[in-house]
Amino acid sequence: MLTALVDYESGNLHSAQKAFERMAREGNHGDVVVTSDPATVARADRVVLPGDGAFPSCRAALIRHQGLFEAIEEAVIGKGRPFLGICIGMQMLATRGLEFQPTDGFGWIPGEVRRIEPADPALKVPHMGWNDLEIDRPHPVLEGTSTGDHAYFVHSYHFRVGQPEHLLAHVDYAGPITAIVGRDNIVGTQFHPEKSQATGLRLISNFLGWAP
Repeated sequence: MLTALVDYESGNLHSAQKAFERMAREGNHGDVVVTSDPATVARADRVVLPGDGAFPSCRAALIRHQGLFEAIEEAVIGKGRPFLGICIGMQMLATRGLEFQPTDGFGWIPGEVRRIEPADPALKVPHMGWNDLEIDRPHPVLEGTSTGDHAYFVHSYHFRVGQPEHLLAHVDYAGPITAIVGRDNIVGTQFHPEKSQATGLRLISNFLGWAP
């Protein structure tokens, strides 16, 4: 079994690689490879798309790697392979993002990525640090995870889903902030599981063993 962490020069993959390699080793879930090769991504059994920075720049960086998005789409949509998007990698699942300028997303999960606007003006944006997850719907990647478990966030925009059934978990920041989305063989986390200690490692392990 091969898990591909997609490298499109949009974020430091070192900590994610170490976390995925550790949980793959502990759970006997095969190999983990960091790659920008479309052929490797297309044949992978699981695909992980991280992303740090702004929505438009991450989207453009992915497109600049010729054939890479097409390979992701072939694996995930064409072959139904499990997919995990992290941070901007999750946001790009949306119909579009509104950071700096309207930018088309993948359109795999309907909705928009909008700036966080807390009801309490004393709360700063970006939303940064630890926050308690509130589980909205059960999902195999959330097995062993409960409302109140902590995850690490750093972002100024969040995914407002178009269909409530795609919201798996949220956090409160003077208003709901989307934490996890999902449908079919696709999940995405706004937080960084590789930086979220026990909660994040459990989610990674669940994802590596998930058979949608």
